[in-house]
Amino acid sequence: MKKTIFAQTRFLVLFLIAISVFTTACTNLKKDKISKDITDKETTKKEETIFTVKNNDVIITKSTGHNPVCGYNGNGNYTYGGDPFVLTDNGTVYLYTGHDLSDDNEVSRAVYNIPEYLCYSTTDMKEWKAEGSVFTLDTDNVKWAKDSASAWASQVTKYKDKYYLYFCTWDKTSLGKQSIGVAVSDSPTGGFKDIGKPLVQGTLTAPENNSWDDIDPSVWTGTDGDGVEHRYLAWGNSKFYVCELNEDMISVKDLNGDGEITCGTKEENADIINNQEGLDYFTEAPWLYRRQDENGGYYGKYYLFYAYGWRERMAYAVTDDPLYGSWEFGKILMLPTATSNTNHMAVFDFKGKTYFVYHNGSLPGGNGYRRSPCITELHFNDDGSIMPLEETTAGINGTIYKIALKDGAEVSHEFFINSSGDNEYPYSEIKTGTDLGMDKDNEWVITAGKSDTENETYVSIQSENKPGLYLTVNETGNITLAQDTDASEETANRQTFHSVKGLDGDGVSFESVAQPGMYISVRDSLLCLSDGSDKENATFYISKQ
Repeated sequence: MKKTIFAQTRFLVLFLIAISVFTTACTNLKKDKISKDITDKETTKKEETIFTVKNNDVIITKSTGHNPVCGYNGNGNYTYGGDPFVLTDNGTVYLYTGHDLSDDNEVSRAVYNIPEYLCYSTTDMKEWKAEGSVFTLDTDNVKWAKDSASAWASQVTKYKDKYYLYFCTWDKTSLGKQSIGVAVSDSPTGGFKDIGKPLVQGTLTAPENNSWDDIDPSVWTGTDGDGVEHRYLAWGNSKFYVCELNEDMISVKDLNGDGEITCGTKEENADIINNQEGLDYFTEAPWLYRRQDENGGYYGKYYLFYAYGWRERMAYAVTDDPLYGSWEFGKILMLPTATSNTNHMAVFDFKGKTYFVYHNGSLPGGNGYRRSPCITELHFNDDGSIMPLEETTAGINGTIYKIALKDGAEVSHEFFINSSGDNEYPYSEIKTGTDLGMDKDNEWVITAGKSDTENETYVSIQSENKPGLYLTVNETGNITLAQDTDASEETANRQTFHSVKGLDGDGVSFESVAQPGMYISVRDSLLCLSDGSDKENATFYISKQ
């Protein structure tokens, strides 16, 4: 939530190196356009598979099942939810989020308004069912809570037929600091009851850097190579804490047997261990994970995924022993998102695949206080290291398109690395044109038009690798990549286009809903609106990736 801003020297060096490499690449890049001699036969085939022509209108096959995976309520209403966490149970995936309700005034004051935890479920990773609220974190349900609007990051786990929701909130019994709590249920979708007191009080983990050090709990249960069962609980912001739980799952294990639960750096004098050596730039959002074989047996090292630096990147480290072992830093997996200052992951296995859940602000009106859960697949190398990830609009089920002129010049946006500086956001003036950018900057996800999702000829065109940024008509008539920060009707119109038969005779042309009679066109290699008189540069050809 509120974050400590760490020194960014190392990342800035990496950033400058990346920019240097990019500049050199651009200097040497030859923009040789691939000549595409599109015949009538090829055009007809393309139209049959990607779009249909109805009178002069074009109905493009829209992407469905893309990110975010939930939150679309229809009629311009959205349910925001951040800090995702996942439980798999009996062939069902349960995805939980806090319910982000911050209004514009609260966003401007950096205030989180999160009164409850929501749940969504799926059995196929395609269709998600809204299960509703599973736990309201108010002062009636949680007597020790300081307020009723701070349902910060949590995790649900199952142990011996009971479900345990570990959460954090401001604690009036611990000098107003954040504390870790736990609620118990017989079902993964509700009926969670707080145990009546904090599991770990914020006053216990001294010395602290901040009053919010005790947040973002993550739990892992399983047996090690010797068949010994462990019930690890990890958490923290700026400091990383880990302990073992007793079999009741609602109390901390007295590791050194001195009859008292204490915090420290070594097992001889502590039961809650503060050891983050090797966790470079640890910010928050720890998530414990271990790989499983085809029979469900755990093997290999323990992974700790976490938020790295500010704005938050996703990183991981590994160890042989989460409690007492040293951490070996892996790598940064994901750069800051294009639409949210924070990020928070969950990693889980389902039907032979490993998935990585994260959040961003890509829904209309979204930001770091109105977030949404997204999913992509996680891949391991043979040595157990993990392949880097990019944000993805298409996710695991969506469709990626390329859009090009007849001569093969592809529509793209300029290359940029999401900034670490808060003052650079929200993005609204990213250049778009033909043959700009680098790899994947020319990939798009075409969805139902935001101004009228029921009009099948309307489309909105979102960047695949910069989710939440759309082709947008700005006041000067240029078309840039921009975020929808206000979910207004005006913004929806500027990010919606009417698909019509190509002005050049085939292909597709895109008429602006905000400015009827004006079409997306290419002029001097940049996208803009025109009256379409230059028909060839206002006609586009779509292909699936």
